[in-house]
Amino acid sequence: MDANAVAQMITPELRQWLVAQAEAARSPKDTLEAMKASGWSEDIAVQAMQMVLQAHLTRKQFGVEPSPVATRPLMAAAAAGVGPDIDTSGSPPYLDGGDRRVGVLAVLSLPRVVVLQGLLSDEECESLIEAARPRMQRSLTVQTTTGGEELNDVRTSNGMFFTRGESELMQRIEARIARLVRWPVENGEGIQVLQYRPGAEYKPHYDYFDPAAPGTPTILARGGQRTGTVIMYLHEPDGGGGTTFPEVGLEVAPRRGNAVFFAYPRPEPASRTLHGGAPVVAGEKWIATKWLRERVFT
Repeated sequence: MDANAVAQMITPELRQWLVAQAEAARSPKDTLEAMKASGWSEDIAVQAMQMVLQAHLTRKQFGVEPSPVATRPLMAAAAAGVGPDIDTSGSPPYLDGGDRRVGVLAVLSLPRVVVLQGLLSDEECESLIEAARPRMQRSLTVQTTTGGEELNDVRTSNGMFFTRGESELMQRIEARIARLVRWPVENGEGIQVLQYRPGAEYKPHYDYFDPAAPGTPTILARGGQRTGTVIMYLHEPDGGGGTTFPEVGLEVAPRRGNAVFFAYPRPEPASRTLHGGAPVVAGEKWIATKWLRERVFT
């Protein structure tokens, strides 16, 4: 359902009740079940919960009214089941990135996807590539049985990780992203840069960690679940290389400087955030990925 339609269904009483559940640390699952028992469909209930609680968290984080949510925003966000999101209410053509105006090209409600124009300048794209180039290695994937990493045929790129805040360039980009997605810088992993040569791809997958995998508790100890992703396009291939969302038939073209944000407030397929990097047909694709966590990432 369209976000505006969901917003019209949110009464002041429902808003007050959802905030009370969050501040009482009631689990998102219990809150969702209560809404379903009252006649809400699961997908619409999830959207309503996210809209109300994200707005509440944002007011408390950046307002002046003291409250447990203001003093413990990360714990409150995890308890409420909310996560990073971009405010597209009112269908704005541009967003305030702090030091840069960023365009909005496309918005989906479910999955929650926002395609951004000009998140990075050409100079920033080139600087990220040049800083990453000497440190590139064959990309690994998370080993969910142990919590470690491994080579995997589903991912055939080269990559590297920057440390969060390791340079002025990183700090500038991370601050811009944090402002846009309304989520603390400290809750982000370091930016990863990936290089895809012809034939390289990343087959469809989810970015959150499988709650049933034995290695997931080890992974979550560093900052909780992943709840959102920002993919930034640094260099355009001559063909192929789009970011695909096969469940909804969406493909985002890898245009330099643009980005795609998507969120998954619950780690399960209902988020419909299955996505992949289509094979590069010609030329090279370079991207930078920023994963966002529930809590401070260490």
